[in-house]
Amino acid sequence: MPLLLDAARQLERVAPIVAREAYLEALTAASFVGTEPLRRAAEAAHTALAPADTSGADDLMLAGLAFRFTEGYAAGAGLLKRALRAYRDQDSESAEDPRWPGIARRVAPDMFDDEAWRDLATRSVRLARDRGALGVLPLALNNLAVLRTFEGELEGAAALVEEADAIADVTGAAQIPFGGLILLGFRGAESAVSERIEADTATATRRGEEYLIIVGAHVRALLLNGLGQYDAALSAAERGSESEAVCQTVWSLTELVEAAIRCGKAEVAAGALRRLTERTQSAGTEWALGIEARSRALVAADAHADELYLEAIDRLGRCRIATEQARAYLVYGEWLRGAGRRIDARHHLRIAHDMFARMGMDAFAERARRELLATGENVRKRRAESRDELTAQEMQIAELARDGQSNPEIAAQLFLSSRTVEWHLRKVFVKLGITSRRELETALPQAEPAQAHLA
Repeated sequence: MPLLLDAARQLERVAPIVAREAYLEALTAASFVGTEPLRRAAEAAHTALAPADTSGADDLMLAGLAFRFTEGYAAGAGLLKRALRAYRDQDSESAEDPRWPGIARRVAPDMFDDEAWRDLATRSVRLARDRGALGVLPLALNNLAVLRTFEGELEGAAALVEEADAIADVTGAAQIPFGGLILLGFRGAESAVSERIEADTATATRRGEEYLIIVGAHVRALLLNGLGQYDAALSAAERGSESEAVCQTVWSLTELVEAAIRCGKAEVAAGALRRLTERTQSAGTEWALGIEARSRALVAADAHADELYLEAIDRLGRCRIATEQARAYLVYGEWLRGAGRRIDARHHLRIAHDMFARMGMDAFAERARRELLATGENVRKRRAESRDELTAQEMQIAELARDGQSNPEIAAQLFLSSRTVEWHLRKVFVKLGITSRRELETALPQAEPAQAHLA
């Protein structure tokens, strides 16, 4: 990163366009290192922005990041939104750099923009595949895996992580840790998360990569909130939100609000909510405002909490981030039970439990099950080995295969690799108890009408 900054400074007078490209590269590199290097890179870029043209996507991204990490989230939000729109307007297939769109696919979730995230993440994977860019593809796959995880498609995310790891093994490169670690946290795999964080912390310390440690803190906070271990979750969430890391800070703030309020630390929760609200109001998406409403409900007086929970469920139902809507149902159900409204609580807790169970978020599913038991409803504990229903992605792949599409055709349509499609189909065959595509016609379950979850 220091070399990139030095190069950018030297290029400013003779080649300002190339200099701005170097500053953007420096900011991208610094975002994986830590808060201080990121701030230094942003300050250096900020001083070089005066003569810069900010009409192109890269220039808008550079300016937005420079303001974001020198003057605050809100200061950079407008420019970063424009940058994301500009990247989405680009023809990715003609991009010269297979790393397209670079840091934009991480800025999108930092801005709570799930639509831009999906668009940029899927197109970046397709570009890397088409170019055969094996050095680039694992990082793109990991970013897409994190998106799939947030969408509640944990099985699909697992396939992407497996593919990325396989590419790294074949090419002799280091595995990208982010997608797999976040996936384990959402699954509620406590021992696996602890082992990974311990190993990743050692790696990050050796490499001087603070960002990986912050990711680990966020994952641990999410996991522990799912397990109901709020004191430990509070400590992890404070660590995850104390910096200005891309994505992790805004995500960890939501964990901090919940953990703090459960621990009776109202002032800590209120402080985290203020920081979160600055970001969610600047972002302005349904994802952002839904997260804000849920967090406000957790700290609100009883008179206002009800409508805030309902707002959160409604808003989060209008974005792709199904895991967050499931959590809104859960905390609303818990609040209703505490208010003595057992019948209403059962309704929302049952929805939460069913959503978590289908997704494979076992820790949160168990938390919802315990709450349902407390309302007097008997709920069978879900065993991992009984998870034999097809996921949404598996069903989609199975239906396309049944209709005669080949693995490469399915892969092209769903932005996957043929290897990933094959991996999914093997799981479909096992779950359905069949051995060939010919049997899909009779083995696939009949489609059920979609059922809206209404508050």
